[in-house]
Amino acid sequence: MNRSQEAGETGHRTPVLIVGGSLVGLSMSVFLGRLGVPHTLVERHPGTSIHPRGRGNNVRTMELFRVAGVEQQIKEVASVLADNHGIMQTPSLADGDGEWLFKEIDPGGGLARFSPGGWCQCSQNDLEPVLLAHARELGGDLRFATELMSFDQDDDGVTARVKSRETGEHTTIRADYLVAADGPRSPVRERLGIGQNGPGDLFHNVSVTFFSRDLAGVVGDRRFIVCYLTNPEADGALLPVDNTENWVFHAPWHPEHGETIEEFTDERCIDHIRRAVGVPDLDVKITGRAAWHAAERVADRYTDRRVFLAGDSAHEMSPTGAFGSNTGIQDAHNLAWKLAAVHGGWAGPGLLESYDAERRPVAEATSARASNRSVEHSHPGYTPAAGAGTKGPKGGILNVALGYRYPQGAVVGGDPAAPIVPEDLRLTGEPGTRAPHLWLDRDGVRISTLDLYERSLVLLTGESGDAAWHAAAAQAAQHLRVPLDAYRIGTGPAADLTPDDGVDWAQAHGVTGDGAVLVRPDGFVAWRSEGAVADPATVLRKAVTDILARERG
Repeated sequence: MNRSQEAGETGHRTPVLIVGGSLVGLSMSVFLGRLGVPHTLVERHPGTSIHPRGRGNNVRTMELFRVAGVEQQIKEVASVLADNHGIMQTPSLADGDGEWLFKEIDPGGGLARFSPGGWCQCSQNDLEPVLLAHARELGGDLRFATELMSFDQDDDGVTARVKSRETGEHTTIRADYLVAADGPRSPVRERLGIGQNGPGDLFHNVSVTFFSRDLAGVVGDRRFIVCYLTNPEADGALLPVDNTENWVFHAPWHPEHGETIEEFTDERCIDHIRRAVGVPDLDVKITGRAAWHAAERVADRYTDRRVFLAGDSAHEMSPTGAFGSNTGIQDAHNLAWKLAAVHGGWAGPGLLESYDAERRPVAEATSARASNRSVEHSHPGYTPAAGAGTKGPKGGILNVALGYRYPQGAVVGGDPAAPIVPEDLRLTGEPGTRAPHLWLDRDGVRISTLDLYERSLVLLTGESGDAAWHAAAAQAAQHLRVPLDAYRIGTGPAADLTPDDGVDWAQAHGVTGDGAVLVRPDGFVAWRSEGAVADPATVLRKAVTDILARERG
């Protein structure tokens, strides 16, 4: 029993305590479980989300779920929306075809050059149960209807007190680290006194779920992800749930003018939906409603000694582009391998400092792009300030979703002056960028290079002239006691991996055939040598030591 534990309380010990069991907390549990890190998750609600929201899972997120072994299950539960691709804008669905802001997420199939995966429209209420089941299969200790009451930290860990909302029982949990994935009004962030920066609230909506058999006939074959309905007297956003009977409508809400959520009665919502759609007698049965707030805020820091913020507790973003939940899931993935490395003893505690250095700039750049997107799409209920939408990264969403980089952090050789989000997509093996995707043959099985990255550092080299690099990797792994796998890529007998015909792995990674590329467990390039060096063992050992914040010896 911990000395600070009060009489009558039960005690529990865990390396990592996750507070919050929504998308980000559950993803953190999956990622830690994959890496063999014991952990406990507490969530105040009795179960996963029941409201269809947060459906846009971008290509980078799906890459992470692919490596985590859950991609196929997600696609299965999302299959009903597999043919929904575009975003439409029209004054009324009943009159004319409207204007497509874009009709295809990946026109021409160009994404296949960059990734083995793609976008997936899977609503939060469908995705969370899949993640929950997978997390439990991996051994996660997940406790719903359990609320964090208080926590304190010291040099050695965090002492948290939680309460079962079903039994009233209090439990003291002693953890090495605490991850706060507890939402935009994060009690953990407030307790730490961490401020936020950014414009703040942007607009407010009420998300209304409803049943309508006749609406599918009005929509016809227009398979949109979302349709912005722009009738000035009844604007809003319509989203299909199953393309047949179940739908979601986002209605503008103005609490700043004194409007309350209680004013959104069934009668008002039905009338608003009918006028927005353009069918006065449309059959509409309201099945639920939930208020939500669009904001642009980023925490001033993501860490406080042994406590880390992730997801909405760290950043809030406009929903346009679905950047918020994806950025949060990617926060969890970045932090998970670092916690695993420190917990496993093969990285120094200083590695955890790179979490803030890497992820906070990404959130700042991404949140600016999300707000820009809301301006471009004239999101219902959003009246931007003069000049809004002129700052932040430009271009499409692929450079934001996949091309973001870490100029500083657990990277050697990155360019500190490089933009966090480039205006065009460049994945050419530069340190701090997501490693290039190439198709490979490994013992008769077709895999992506991205499938190699999860539990260890990975060194890629060519098959000829690389014996020294291969030996250097073995020496570094043994000397530093670090999981480090080395693969030789080529078409000859010495190759471990064979690329597709005509594919030059070295050119794709920005090195010569005598060079080497070191990739982190999260699939980001940590370091590279463009060619051969005089003493590869020393050079590689120094790179690994610096990346993992190890003391040199």
